[in-house]
Amino acid sequence: MPEVPGEFPGFDKVAHFGVYGLLGTALLRAPIVWRRRGRILLTVCLASFFGATDEWHQYFVPGRSCEFLDWVADTLGPALAVTLYLCWPLYRRVLEMPVRWRRRRASAPALVPASAPAPATTPTPDAVSALPDSNVPPVDSPPSESPKQF
Repeated sequence: MPEVPGEFPGFDKVAHFGVYGLLGTALLRAPIVWRRRGRILLTVCLASFFGATDEWHQYFVPGRSCEFLDWVADTLGPALAVTLYLCWPLYRRVLEMPVRWRRRRASAPALVPASAPAPATTPTPDAVSALPDSNVPPVDSPPSESPKQF
C-alpha cells in the first residue's frame, strides 16, 4: 500500500497497535469477559480473531492488502493494553477519566450529584392547562402553622 506523504514507514502498524489496544481494553471491560477466569487470554484471543478476520476481509477489497505484520500488531496491541490496564493503576485512571471536565463558575449553580433524581420533563401545553390555578393551594397540603414563640 502506498505511504501517505508526511507519515513515517510503518505508521499503519502503530495505528493498528493503538486501535486494537483500545479494542482489547473495551473487550476486557465487558461484563461477560470481566467475570471470567483467564480474561486476559480471552480478550487477546477475541481481539486477535477480529484482527485476523479484518485482514482476511482486506484481501478482497481493491486497493487494500492483507499483511501478516498488521495482524501481529492487531494481537500485540491488546496484549499490552490489557496487561497495562490490569497491572498499572495510572493507565486505568487515565482511560476512565471523564472526557470533559466541568468547571464551577461563580454564577453557575452547583453540579447535581449523579445519585440525584433526573429533572422532570417540561410539561406539554395540554398538561399545563390541566394544572390548577397557582393561587389555589393543593387540597392535600397540610395547613400552615404559625411560628412558635418560646
